[in-house]
Amino acid sequence: MKKIHIIHENSDWTNHLTARLDELQLPYEEWFLNEGLVDLSSEPPQGVFYNRISASSHTRNHRYAPELTESVLSWLERNDRKVLNGSRALRLEVSKVNQYMALNASGIKTPKTIAAVGKKQIIEAAEKLNKPSFITKHNRAGKGLGVQLFHSIHALNDYVYSDAFEEPLDGTTLIQEYIKAPDASITRCEFIGGTFMYAVKVDTSKGFELCPADVCQVDDLFCPVGEQEEKPKFQIREGFSHDILSTYEAFLKENRIDVAGIEFIQDADGTLYTYDVNTNTNYNKDAEAEAGQYGMLELAQYLGEQLKTV
Repeated sequence: MKKIHIIHENSDWTNHLTARLDELQLPYEEWFLNEGLVDLSSEPPQGVFYNRISASSHTRNHRYAPELTESVLSWLERNDRKVLNGSRALRLEVSKVNQYMALNASGIKTPKTIAAVGKKQIIEAAEKLNKPSFITKHNRAGKGLGVQLFHSIHALNDYVYSDAFEEPLDGTTLIQEYIKAPDASITRCEFIGGTFMYAVKVDTSKGFELCPADVCQVDDLFCPVGEQEEKPKFQIREGFSHDILSTYEAFLKENRIDVAGIEFIQDADGTLYTYDVNTNTNYNKDAEAEAGQYGMLELAQYLGEQLKTV
């Protein structure tokens, strides 16, 4: 029987989707790709294959999940299976450098960024950037890994040569200009089937690490607010419309990305900077309940529609 195959390495981020698939009585199977083997001469099963592997998999002791997934996706694509968020999407998920180059190729503005390998080179990159405030982040990130705000080269130097320095998994640290939003917020646009679903306003006043998932790991640095907070951290922007949405949709189509969250920030002049493409997107329960929109339900329905085509 044809099935929806969900490729992932984090059940906490997948249970919400499988619950919706159960609700819709759709056949599915989970492929938990932490370890495994790929018989390249064998034929894959029939169905739809949806990739949800995250760049932050190594923080859950799944160091080689992306590499294993790349092998699986190559095998599936070679055998002409319907793959959603395939090998191209995975390549952008695990490299912000690749993300920014792809965004720029689609005419999408990103913050000025310099990639550096080596501690000395990180300092040189900040000097070359020549901005009064800047942030560091990891090239392979997720969960805001390596994100730090600095207001001087001296402060960066102290951090880089201290025990607190976070070594990036692939050795590449990004030095990026700091874009300050007047209302200390960013916007995350959600897409399913390459089509805009809704936008979420996220309060960033207490930090950069943004986790829209309902369940966060113990080592996550930032989780959605609960009922005890006065101001919701995640709020769906009702009736959101912007010219950037059609550009985002064209970008997703060009890069064969079916499901994603794309984040942007606007400065005091209204200039829009896109800084993240998340192909392992999650949705916030409280924000959705308030707005009456449910991403995982729409995603499950989309997967069911795709299954009918194979």
